Amino acid sequence: MTTGRPTDARTPASTEAARRVLDLLAADAPAEDIAAQPARSRAAGATPADLAWIEETTGVALSVRRVLDQYRRREAELVALYDTAGDLARLRDLDAVLRAIVRRARTLLGSDVAYLTLNDPAARDTFMRVTEGSVSAAFQQLRLGMGEGLGGLVAQTARPYASTDYRTDRRYRHTGTIDDGVAEEGLRGILGVPLRLGEEVIGVLFAADRTPREFTPDAIALLASLADHAAVAIDSARRLDETRSALARLEAANATARAHGEALHQASDAHDRLSQLVLRGAGTDEVAAEIAALLGGGVAVHDTDGSELARIRTPPVAPSAASLAASHTEGRAVRADGVWTCAVLAGSEPLGSIVLTGRGELSEADRRLLERSALVTAMLLLIRRSVAETEDRVRGELLDDLLAGPASSAHWDAGSLALRARRLGLDLTRPHAVAVLDCEPAARSRLAAEATRVVRGLGGLAGTRHGRTVLLVPTDRPGLLAHGLAADLARILGTPVTVGTAGPGTGPDHHAALHAEALRCLTALHALGRTGEGADIADLGFIGVLLGDRADIGSYVERVLGPVLAYDTERGTELVRTLHAYYDQGASLSRAKDALHVHVNTVVQRLDRVAQLLGPDWNTPASALEIHLALRLHQLTTERL
Repeated sequence: MTTGRPTDARTPASTEAARRVLDLLAADAPAEDIAAQPARSRAAGATPADLAWIEETTGVALSVRRVLDQYRRREAELVALYDTAGDLARLRDLDAVLRAIVRRARTLLGSDVAYLTLNDPAARDTFMRVTEGSVSAAFQQLRLGMGEGLGGLVAQTARPYASTDYRTDRRYRHTGTIDDGVAEEGLRGILGVPLRLGEEVIGVLFAADRTPREFTPDAIALLASLADHAAVAIDSARRLDETRSALARLEAANATARAHGEALHQASDAHDRLSQLVLRGAGTDEVAAEIAALLGGGVAVHDTDGSELARIRTPPVAPSAASLAASHTEGRAVRADGVWTCAVLAGSEPLGSIVLTGRGELSEADRRLLERSALVTAMLLLIRRSVAETEDRVRGELLDDLLAGPASSAHWDAGSLALRARRLGLDLTRPHAVAVLDCEPAARSRLAAEATRVVRGLGGLAGTRHGRTVLLVPTDRPGLLAHGLAADLARILGTPVTVGTAGPGTGPDHHAALHAEALRCLTALHALGRTGEGADIADLGFIGVLLGDRADIGSYVERVLGPVLAYDTERGTELVRTLHAYYDQGASLSRAKDALHVHVNTVVQRLDRVAQLLGPDWNTPASALEIHLALRLHQLTTERL
């Protein structure tokens, strides 16, 4: 310090006063105490030179005090910023980070309100995210378009802006919504600084008072520094949230993958178990039982026509057409009416279905298991079909050789044919019948397939000869066989099926003749307008007698006149003689009574008895023809005897 005069000219009093100023400065005394020293020296009678020197010393001390205060304040701000950075670094939740930022901003700047907005790139605006000290709901929900109001301008330009009194500050673009929100909150002085990450502005941090306020450069710098820390903390919290979300998604994906892998492992293991069953030669019953055990429910397996192939732990249940069609289309098991249905497919070809009962919703693993079971069942049915086709071909070749008969070749060997038949489980020494089947041309291939399936269950042979399906079936009742085949196959195919049969016959030597007779029977059915029926030669009446190679007249007479013959034999009546006279006289009662030499009432009574024995339609033209012919044949055989 210099006063413009020699140092040795200072008086002890001035030196003492200067020392007191320095002591006060060193003791961090209030500025008012330091500034009071010149007045004290003046009161103590200091000379003008000493007083000037004391005032100069005091001024320098106050300048030092201001610098120290500034450093202290800056140090406090830096400590606060450091503490803020530490606090923000410890926070992991984004909402907690945002609340901490505005709370610290309000504290550091000593403002009434602090708040933070975040930019919305999609909406191209900035919206209120967190507030501290706010009381207005409308203010807390504000959205500011880019360039609107003080905050919108900060968000748009990435520069800090301050307003001593926002209500009257015309530098900013006012809007009704913003002004209403600011007015409701009662804000006057507002400071806003950008939250920046590099060149990107992510939001705005504000400090505001409800009275006009001049924000100093230090306050602006302080809030800007806090905003820089806040931006980094927000970015870190966002990245942490994204990382957590990614980890959660990854964990969920891993869990799904593990579950999927476990399901695949279970399905693969079940597939192997079922496949081994099939390869060991297990049937549908064993496979169905294994499926039921794996899935913990009842299982029914059906063929393509809905016929049941196997059923385990469930009452009879058939797949609905809608469920089966949906499963076929989707290639997956479907649930309807409380049961699960899965189509059994070979590619796009339906082979049948599996129905699972006793289960509610299936897990994805169990659903896959049911679908894998359908694949294995398809393999089983394909193997069975392949075996059946091979067996059918062998059976068909045997049937061809049997129907060809001894006349077909000099090497035809009945013993060899019988041996081949025994290998296929047929005993040709038992009575057999031959059936020839026919239907409309469009359905003949299906007829052959279905007839083969049916005859397989009857233990016979099936084949095709001259375009017609031919069966050899062990039975001694060919007529009953014909009726049953015609009815069952017509129901399956949905079209009339005509069946002519012949038999029974035993031994390979007779089958060619039986085939010829069955074919004549089929032809007669068509000719008589009885298409869609099944019959044997005996069922054709006198036509059968004419067509049959082995006409059994006695059986025919017995079938037509048996009750009448038995009645005459038991009671000694003359019903047969009366019928002879009745028909010989042209069905005239008066001429018949003359030929019999009885009263007409006697003839009527005898014919009433015939009606009781032969049925009320005995005298229709068709029945009359049969009875008349039987009477003639009976007369011939009786006279011959």
